[in-house]
Amino acid sequence: MEYPSLGKPPAGSIRFNTDSSKMEIYNGEKWWEIDATSPQQQTGGTRGFIAGGYTNAPVAAYGDISYYNVDTTGNALDFGDTLATGGRTASASSRTRGITCYANAPAKNTIEYITMQSLGNAVDFGDLLNLEDSNAATSDATRTIIAGGYANNPTGSAGSGPYARTNVIQYITISHTGDALNFGDLGVARSDFDGCSSPTRGVFGGGGTSPSAGDRGNIIDYVTIQTLGNSADFGDLSAVRSHLDAGSNAVRGIFVQGINTTPSTTPVNTLDYVTIATQGNAVDFGDATTATLTYGRAVSTSPTRLVAACGGYSSSPYNINVMDYVEIMTTGNTIDFGDALPAAGLEGPVGFSNGHGGLG
Repeated sequence: MEYPSLGKPPAGSIRFNTDSSKMEIYNGEKWWEIDATSPQQQTGGTRGFIAGGYTNAPVAAYGDISYYNVDTTGNALDFGDTLATGGRTASASSRTRGITCYANAPAKNTIEYITMQSLGNAVDFGDLLNLEDSNAATSDATRTIIAGGYANNPTGSAGSGPYARTNVIQYITISHTGDALNFGDLGVARSDFDGCSSPTRGVFGGGGTSPSAGDRGNIIDYVTIQTLGNSADFGDLSAVRSHLDAGSNAVRGIFVQGINTTPSTTPVNTLDYVTIATQGNAVDFGDATTATLTYGRAVSTSPTRLVAACGGYSSSPYNINVMDYVEIMTTGNTIDFGDALPAAGLEGPVGFSNGHGGLG
């Protein structure tokens, strides 16, 4: 007999589709086939990526993508090229696709993607809701959440600022190309921050509400990825900072370094962590080997390990190609992993992987 419908299922519901003989999960809008693959099957282990950024001497927007195996140690290898060069301040991924959002003139609303199992160049995905810069992103297996940033003038040129920060949260469905859609609002409009996730919850930390050093914050807030709505308060970071980066496994999120308030170039060498399923303040994890680092890094994670690559200094040598790592479920200082591309180093690249916490 056929049982009566129970109406619209809650997000996260799972069913067996008798037509396709596949397990499916409901994302709040429609049913999606559950991915039964793993990083080990796809790429021989979790594959981490470094995309975009800026070089120094001379200063130039960088347009390469490189990759490495998060589960081992060693140097990064060339993967392909981005469509547009420069900093990519928001990035996320599923098991198969890596997503980057472009943060350089003239088109600061561009979204690109790569297929992580292969080698090759990025492909156009769609557009963000607005021309914006220095936002944050995180994802589960099907949806990327992109939050905050600051608005640029209509031409996307550098301008003189200061630019108003935005509280807009938007999202895309990773497996389908197209433009971003509205998700909700952050509790505090801000830029220059980052996010990480479990399979159900996205967590964002830090950032600045204006270019002033005194307007950097320690806020942590969160969203439920497969719903729509505004962020809710989670707790506070251990230190006020912007230009930080974040990564996670399914249990623990780690916030990596950043810039403190006094003076504006004071680096935060600390890594701290939260348990994503709970709420509360971040706890000290350890220190990075790149003690004077001031600008953002490219962070990728596996279920056990976080790797941070590249970054910028406030003085010579300005950019570095250092990669270092920690074991996520322990505490302690970072350990050398290898070297990134190019040898001269990068500031402002982004990182993502096919084994992060949002994927389980």
